[in-house]
Amino acid sequence: MNDASRSAHKDWPFDDLESNVRTYCRRFPAVFSRAQGHLMWDSTGKCYVDFISGAGALNYGHNHPALKHALINYLLSDGPIQTLDLHTEGKGLFLTTLQDVILGPRGLDYKVQFTGPTGANTVEAAFKVARRATGRETVIAFTNGFHGGSLGALAASSNRSKRRAAGTGLGDVVHMPYEGYLHGSFDTAAYLEAVLDDPSSGVDLPAAIVLETVQGEGGLGTASTTWLQRVAEIAASRGILLIVDDIQAGCGRTGTFFSFEEAGITPDLVCLAKSIGGYGLPLGITLVKPQYDVLEPGAHAGTFRGQNLSFIAGAAALDLWSDPEFARSVADRADQLDQQLAAWSRQYPLLGPEPMGRGMFRGLAFAENRLAGEASQAAFERGLLLETSGARGHVLKVMPPITIGKEDLATGLDLLEDVLRELNVEK
Repeated sequence: MNDASRSAHKDWPFDDLESNVRTYCRRFPAVFSRAQGHLMWDSTGKCYVDFISGAGALNYGHNHPALKHALINYLLSDGPIQTLDLHTEGKGLFLTTLQDVILGPRGLDYKVQFTGPTGANTVEAAFKVARRATGRETVIAFTNGFHGGSLGALAASSNRSKRRAAGTGLGDVVHMPYEGYLHGSFDTAAYLEAVLDDPSSGVDLPAAIVLETVQGEGGLGTASTTWLQRVAEIAASRGILLIVDDIQAGCGRTGTFFSFEEAGITPDLVCLAKSIGGYGLPLGITLVKPQYDVLEPGAHAGTFRGQNLSFIAGAAALDLWSDPEFARSVADRADQLDQQLAAWSRQYPLLGPEPMGRGMFRGLAFAENRLAGEASQAAFERGLLLETSGARGHVLKVMPPITIGKEDLATGLDLLEDVLRELNVEK
């Protein structure tokens, strides 16, 4: 649609035709027409700095040139797009790049299960594998966790309003307190261990434990290395499979490709979606240790188990990690972001004493729940896109593309500081 037709089309059909369930467009009522890198433009020409990054689906920004060229070349070659799970050159390229650039150098040995193209479907697949491999049914999940909107994944999610939307029972999951949930010195790993070992706890030995190392929708709560290592040991010593949901925290968002690398643990299953498709294209995979690859053919089927445009863009995105300088630049931007958020936490009294999250997966917690939403709306008015997180919406989520440049990150953060001043929270 050209500029003339955009300006002529004033009566968009969104309110009349789109379902009531829509959310982001209510908070940010603009009609976007173009995007590049960390920037988006609406149909009036106004420019916005995008610090939402597709909720983690756009870690490499909008229309990354290397990924775009790979897609254009593939389309021009008439390569197949939809092939169910048939072998294609695109699938082969993705698998080879994943092995050579990501898994092999990290000493990780996984089979790759292509699931439906959503994060929730990768979680559903992981639960099926764990239950089939162990012969047990229960899954242990954690407070403030979120794993998707389909029934199995939703059962492992904690948000009351999202669970209520299911309209039916959500079973076979036991929720345990995440690290720091009860504050103070309460040891939630010790509590987990005690419950598992107490024959009168009422909790059966589970098939799996599922967790996020950084809780994307739960307020950016972050597990420590020590806690993750203890949970991994608790699981391994009892024959419980450990599932790490890296759907939002993975693909470099926490500074390393996998969010669990810093802890030195090796999950039995890893769920990846969102930015594993590179360009914002849908793709979901579940990484499975070979000894747990127990599902028979077709036991977790789906029409779109990795369409080829996602393979091509995903492989091009993975290839970025073959350059050590790329990883260093991600770490540098993470340090820059951390320093600025930490400074604001000291400077502004209505912010928590420390920023939430890790790497480029960060948040600012407000003492008054309403302020995060107000900050998000004020930022939108200034041309900065930021969403909120947490059960009470009290955390302002800061998620620039991991490819953003130093000056561009500083520009976005300057807009955010203007918002903090506007809210009169400065000491």
